[in-house]
Amino acid sequence: MESTKTAHGSKQSKQKYIFVTGGVLSGVGKGITAASIGSVLQAKGSYVSIQKCDPYLNVDAGLLNPKEHGECYVTKDGAETDLDLGHYERFLDIELTQKNATLAGRLLSNLIADERAGKFGGQTVQLVPHLTREIQKAILTAGHGSDVHIVEIGGTVGDYEGLSFVEAIREFAMKVGRENCMYVHVVYVPFIGTSKEFKSKPAQNALNDLRGFGIVPDAVIVRSDNEAPSSIARKIALFGGIPESAVLMMPNVDSVFRIPEVIAESPLMKHLEYFTSNTKKPDLSKWSTLIKHQQAKKSRRVKVGMVAKYLDNEDTYISVLEALKAAAWQENVELDLTWINAETINHAELDAVDAILVPGGFGQRGIEGKIAAANYALEHKKPYLGLCLGLQVAVVAAARRAGLKDANSTEFNADTTHDVVYIMEGQAGKESTGGTLRLGDYEAELAKGSLAAETYGSTNIVERHRHRYEVNQRFKAEIEKGGLTISGTSPDGKLVEFVEAKDHPYFLATQAHPEFKSRPFKAHPMFVGLIRAVTH
Repeated sequence: MESTKTAHGSKQSKQKYIFVTGGVLSGVGKGITAASIGSVLQAKGSYVSIQKCDPYLNVDAGLLNPKEHGECYVTKDGAETDLDLGHYERFLDIELTQKNATLAGRLLSNLIADERAGKFGGQTVQLVPHLTREIQKAILTAGHGSDVHIVEIGGTVGDYEGLSFVEAIREFAMKVGRENCMYVHVVYVPFIGTSKEFKSKPAQNALNDLRGFGIVPDAVIVRSDNEAPSSIARKIALFGGIPESAVLMMPNVDSVFRIPEVIAESPLMKHLEYFTSNTKKPDLSKWSTLIKHQQAKKSRRVKVGMVAKYLDNEDTYISVLEALKAAAWQENVELDLTWINAETINHAELDAVDAILVPGGFGQRGIEGKIAAANYALEHKKPYLGLCLGLQVAVVAAARRAGLKDANSTEFNADTTHDVVYIMEGQAGKESTGGTLRLGDYEAELAKGSLAAETYGSTNIVERHRHRYEVNQRFKAEIEKGGLTISGTSPDGKLVEFVEAKDHPYFLATQAHPEFKSRPFKAHPMFVGLIRAVTH
């Protein structure tokens, strides 16, 4: 590989690749681990890129069930991705694109299309070498130009659907040089309450699986609910075939934003420095400051009611939660989040909170409860933040207040005579298909003197979108009569991007998903505005 020039002007002869795999079970923190390693390397001045490789046969994450998989994260160029890309963006404060999310379904779809087009010249198309080669190409493309490219492999080693990815990263070392590849394996060590002991056998088996596929890890991250004894690290090192200094015990911590500091202060740091040839001391001051903000004595408590329908999996709304937390830390208040079931909502629940937030979503379930929440916020002048669907239900509530009793979105009632929210032009019939929404970054122009413009400190902004339905401006007069003002539109004025209430402490809703642009050390102004509306 040719030498590359980094974003900091220095040159290096070889690009480095760090592959993060998982064992025992999924959901133990591979994404946070990958993002944290990247954060530490960033703090040492390295130009870091990052990628998620998922073995699912889906083309993208757009049609995955959020109840099972968590939120669908959207990049600036409109890629519908796994929620781990949200972790990456928040930790690394970078904007990723389609190339940073690789799913097996997309690669297989492209392979089959090429085969049908005759591009293989009669060859038998196989998982090895054809799919593995495509995986490697995707890795090279995503990492191009960076000092260190971090690749997280989804699932756990040994899953049938993930075998091609494990083989691809094994072969990758032969292409770029084993000295330029670092394999980090994340395993879980459970604590058995009945015998009062930690059990390393599942982790040992996971390491054996990885070695059985031809990869000896360079480092192992051991996850556990509580701090495990040093004997566990010794066992892991023995069965992993690595020095004990390359085993990092990672019990649960009070904040995931501590993990960059944990990595930087651990013996694993020496291995990272040797691998990258970068011995510069990392500047982790922003992470230290963030932890101080989290731990600081809070001036008061703010109770925010989240009106939602997926109440058994917080990952469904993880970017919204992180955006709320960031705003609370910035404003030095204690966030008290109350989940309100949109299907069983009542006035007593809304009375009990200081502010109301209605997040995005799809489908009819719980819609009337969300409309009721927006109507309550209008009537009782309670601070309200609407995100995507949260704007649409607010518009429906306003239209009904103006006398259009059957006002609705055609998504929820195709026969409504007052379709104040309707299908985007050219989108009818595509409601259950993937990649057909308005996706990614779009510009908006905010009305001068509006709450939206005041909140952003600008009249020209860019936010990310993921939706199919739009506000029908044919009913603009009725929407305004019901108490809302259209305060932001697309540059051509055709699409409604923001609405707000008149004579209200804070009622602001957007067709976008501003939570995707919030950062832990740089809170999004719309969420900050909601918190300030309660505290000021």
